[in-house]
Amino acid sequence: MPKKIPMRQCLGCREMKPKKELIRVVRSPEGEISLDFKGKANGRGAYLCPDPNCLKKAVKAKALEHAFSAPIPPEVYERLHEEMEAGE
Repeated sequence: MPKKIPMRQCLGCREMKPKKELIRVVRSPEGEISLDFKGKANGRGAYLCPDPNCLKKAVKAKALEHAFSAPIPPEVYERLHEEMEAGE
């Protein structure tokens, strides 16, 4: 029997993709927002494709703010953009 692959929705393009292909942004119980590359950090997670276009769509729609019900510091967006540029 094939193993079930966990799927998550990208906040930018709104497509369902395998969890391992996406970048996880996490808000810790203390309210700190950071990137989680191992997918193991405690807290509320939101996912983005490693594509700068998806990041632009998510920023424009304020998708991360809605997902976390909190303002997102500009450093988080900068770090996401840097990671996506490095990945290409």
